Amino acid sequence: MATAATAATAATPRLSLQCEPIGPDTSTIRSLDWDRSRFDIEFGLRNGTTYNSFLVRGERTALIDTSHLKFASTWLPLLQEQIDPKAIEYLIVSHTEPDHSGLIGHLIDLNPEITIVASKVAIQFLENQVHRPFKSRAVKSGDELDLGTNPESGVQHRFEFLSAPNLHWPDTIFSYDHGTGILFTCDAFGLHYCSDAVFDVDPGAIAPDFRFYYDCLMGPNARSVLQAMKRMDALPEITTVAVGHGPLLREHLGLWLGDYRAWSSDRSKGESYAAVCYLSQYGFCDRLSQAIARGIGKAEAQVQLVDLRATDAQELSALIGEASAVVVPTWPASADADLQASIGTLLAALQPKQWVGVYDAYGGNDEPIDTVASQLRSLGQKEAFAPLRIRQVPDGNDYQRCEESGTDLGQLLTRERTIAAMKALDGDLDKALGRLSGGLYVVTARQQGAEGSRSSAMVASWVSQASFEPPGITVAVAKDRAIEALMQVGDRFVLNILRDDNHQQLLRHFLRRFPPGADRFAGINTLEGVASGGPVLGDALAYLGCRVAQRMEGPDHWIIYAEVEEGNVSDSEASTAVHHRKVGNHY
Repeated sequence: MATAATAATAATPRLSLQCEPIGPDTSTIRSLDWDRSRFDIEFGLRNGTTYNSFLVRGERTALIDTSHLKFASTWLPLLQEQIDPKAIEYLIVSHTEPDHSGLIGHLIDLNPEITIVASKVAIQFLENQVHRPFKSRAVKSGDELDLGTNPESGVQHRFEFLSAPNLHWPDTIFSYDHGTGILFTCDAFGLHYCSDAVFDVDPGAIAPDFRFYYDCLMGPNARSVLQAMKRMDALPEITTVAVGHGPLLREHLGLWLGDYRAWSSDRSKGESYAAVCYLSQYGFCDRLSQAIARGIGKAEAQVQLVDLRATDAQELSALIGEASAVVVPTWPASADADLQASIGTLLAALQPKQWVGVYDAYGGNDEPIDTVASQLRSLGQKEAFAPLRIRQVPDGNDYQRCEESGTDLGQLLTRERTIAAMKALDGDLDKALGRLSGGLYVVTARQQGAEGSRSSAMVASWVSQASFEPPGITVAVAKDRAIEALMQVGDRFVLNILRDDNHQQLLRHFLRRFPPGADRFAGINTLEGVASGGPVLGDALAYLGCRVAQRMEGPDHWIIYAEVEEGNVSDSEASTAVHHRKVGNHY
């Protein structure tokens, strides 16, 4: 029953649709966005993405999620080919992010009698989103919706709902069909990967994107992931995880669920964590908070995103009071009574020894950031980072500044652990490991995206040639380095090889600690436009322009394998600067 519709011209991105059965009386409509290159917090996509919705037909019919508004001209006609919209009795809304809820208003126009089934928070969000009256039913964990038995298949489709807040929006619910064993999870367990394959038939191809998606969107809520998986453990057999993005998980389901459990358990070890607060659907608060949280996670520190609107007072007080650090957004100057109560709970729960940071939500009517920062200082907290002022619609530099501020905070939280690890190696082993030597290099990267450019640089000594054909190198990049975000698969960078007789100035410059968002290249002689991946240093001995082909994860570093696409030498007689260490357990 496969059907497809394509809307693409030479001047527009490729958009296509796919409709396929995935189980008894159950089909998916996949909106394939082949050329989407950015998502959320400057989340670079190398393989596009999909937005998946689902039709389930029992005695009554339910639609699970819709699609992105950009598919309005094709998704609705394809839905109408499958079923008369007036015959759809229920729309289950997994969460209200626009890429899944963009066509809800259109569906209500076609069927004003449809009942929207969603979490209480989601229904509140939709009231402000679709600007139309609609029938609704709020559900929570343990609630059920029985579609009855399909007369042709004899399968009874009985849905059980699981609350999954913060995965990755505060209003998320999972839906489990007891008739098929299919669990509909929307963003959780998904990945941004666009292909015609409906299921996870090639795990090797999608694994890097699956991990990158987890790190960006789910990792900052590892505690919430584990809570959701505990609820999943109580279900009967799960045959398929029907995700909102990418291929559905069925062929290698144990692998993906095992990865989520292991990664989230690792991120949740220990009691020290940072609580990053945000206001859902206010200004750019969601995305800015995610950038800060991602930076904290890069430093191997624990982080928990906390929605000030949706978290009840008791849980909010516990999350804030038990945190080692708290990051707070500016809030509306004319906050409603419920939000004022949450802010009061937040302020009352702060502890004297906590680190505290503040960022602009850029919501249009914010309490001034200096007022919020002053209010926090008066309570005696320590400043985690300088207030993050957002003076315009956030661009790539703003998100990078937020991420780097988060990394600085994460390093504060893990400082004692880092010092202990540096002392942990045996003395002789430490000295022997330190006898490994390497060259001295500066890695530079610059990317231009829809929201502006981002650039970074770092000193590297763990560099080695790794292949002849194609010519390739490996670079070890610590997980908390800012440049790591610009060295994903498909990204380009430049390896600047320093010269033995003239490298001290460059070394001193790039080894110093830069404030979040600072221009790493200010005052440095750079050659622009020479290499596609980033600036070439004018005083370097040579450069190599590289494209990331693979990434391998180590305990505290990413091993980046890159193919060398271009290069040149400025002085064939000069030698490469060499680095000799005395110890082997820190730089």
